[in-house]
Amino acid sequence: MFNLIANAAAAAPAAAHDVGLSLMPASMCVKEEGQNPYGLVPALCEGGIVSQVTFLVLLIMFIGTLYILFTKLFEQNKVMSQGKAVDANFWRAPTLADGMSKLEKNSAYRQVVEDGLRANEEHNKLTDPVEAHDWMHGTLERSQNHINSKLNSGLAFLATVGSTAPFVGLFGTVIGILRALVKIGASGQASIDTVAGPVGEALIMTAIGLIVAVPAVLAFNWLQSRNKAIARRLSTFSNDVLGSIMSGGQVKPVSAAPAKAAAPAAAAAPKK
Repeated sequence: MFNLIANAAAAAPAAAHDVGLSLMPASMCVKEEGQNPYGLVPALCEGGIVSQVTFLVLLIMFIGTLYILFTKLFEQNKVMSQGKAVDANFWRAPTLADGMSKLEKNSAYRQVVEDGLRANEEHNKLTDPVEAHDWMHGTLERSQNHINSKLNSGLAFLATVGSTAPFVGLFGTVIGILRALVKIGASGQASIDTVAGPVGEALIMTAIGLIVAVPAVLAFNWLQSRNKAIARRLSTFSNDVLGSIMSGGQVKPVSAAPAKAAAPAAAAAPKK
């Protein structure tokens, strides 16, 4: 396999940059007098189609990372704002159905309440006796898992990019160095200035791999920590809904309880 790669690298003339096997326009790979011979574009031309495909893969990884980062931030902020609406309006309603009507139609918290109320109505239809608490708890847990699964979708891509992008960039560097050394050997010039330039130029692919990997790892850890906070809040809300349904609306969170009347500022004066 390595012999095939080396043979393919040495097959092209030194004056051309594999124009026939290149994804880049031929005009971009023509060296003009006075132009900087080193950089990203010359490195891609020097590496040929293998380096160009590697760069394209890294570019797709980077764009995918940015897309997932911003879309997941939008979803998380939406769920967090829905949680604030629950604290402000939901538990002030006399019944769960009334409180549910005050939430957004596609709210994650509304979905939990809908599933809980539906499960409470369907419990009496079961032919096999199941304890109401177990039936309700299982239904609400499935609802939470569905929401958490939706929020966690796409994070596997970030983890994959963070762990593989450096090696993809390293592969591009190895191919670039291989082709540069083969051409230098064919030309018969092995001075330090002719070797250091092309070899150092090939290291650009490793740097690009790191540039792609680091944001993916940071985005993965940040989004996952926010998802865990949302999951804890949903779990607490689900337990509160379960207690309210099983008690017929008598049990509510402490934060939703009406404020107690303030104690009198001073005790009544004793009678003389």
